[in-house]
Amino acid sequence: MRLNEIKDNAGSRKTRIRIGRGIGSGMGKTGGRGGKGQTARSGVAIGGFEGGQMPLHRRLPKRGFRSRSRDDFNEVTLGRLQAAVDAGQLDAGKPVDVAALKSAGLVRRDLSGVRVLGGGELKAALKLTINHATASARAAIEQAGGSISLIEKKVLQADEDKRAKRAAKRVKAGGPAKKKAEDE
Repeated sequence: MRLNEIKDNAGSRKTRIRIGRGIGSGMGKTGGRGGKGQTARSGVAIGGFEGGQMPLHRRLPKRGFRSRSRDDFNEVTLGRLQAAVDAGQLDAGKPVDVAALKSAGLVRRDLSGVRVLGGGELKAALKLTINHATASARAAIEQAGGSISLIEKKVLQADEDKRAKRAAKRVKAGGPAKKKAEDE
């Protein structure tokens, strides 16, 4: 083999169609853009425009709400924890935290934290340090002789002050906070 004999596999490279180069090319005159009008010009921004008809995305009803500040947890079931202990990926004698779960392959990336779900059966006594656990998961872990310590969410003092000011304003205005204070 020589350098001048090297070439790509057949069909791996496609020749570009050069549009707007005369009628002989087969892509001349309008250059594949059809007739006149908005789409024949450059800089078209039609998007969801349907010719003045009410667009589909506005005809459909609005559904639900998704908070931008919503926490997104890595979810791990009790069955997966037990399987990791059985496989030797988790040591039941050591505390299990996010780093241990990550090294065991139960958690892929850092989200808002880890939530343990009650699916499956746990026999090992694990000492878990996590963000959240369902009631069934907590009961199963404690029944197996393990323990759970929850990681408290960090709240800035400035945020606490803002929340307190808003609550005080509502009390003055006679909102729901005032009714709660009267009930207690």
